Amino acid sequence: MAVQLKRSNVAGTLSLTPLIDVVFLLLIFFLVTSEFEDEERQLDIVLPSATSAVPMTSKPREVVVDINADGTVFLRGKATPLKELELLLQKAVASNPTNQTVVIRADQNASFQPVVNVMDVCNRTGVSDYSVSTKDGPAG
Repeated sequence: MAVQLKRSNVAGTLSLTPLIDVVFLLLIFFLVTSEFEDEERQLDIVLPSATSAVPMTSKPREVVVDINADGTVFLRGKATPLKELELLLQKAVASNPTNQTVVIRADQNASFQPVVNVMDVCNRTGVSDYSVSTKDGPAG
């Protein structure tokens, strides 16, 4: 008893030629555009100078300010007076005017006044994106 297989009409009428044409066109498009990109990088260009040129903004770096239980402000592991912190934040804002962030990490036993002082420095220097860091878990 031989088993007879029936062929579907849909598979017989399906043409892969247009699909292959589209794939080849996409492949050629991406090859051509990537080659132009490589050519642009190989050009030896000396950029002109201008007196009103604005430097490119660097990738924003998060500034972390620590406050110990005594209320001393630390920046990068060194005790930092508020005036020096203000100067450093002004430099950071100058290089990243729109997206400079500051994270304030205060000891749970510290008074709130040093935290408010650092927030005030952030507001004076133009840093609007600052936050106070906490840890998960029950308070106490």
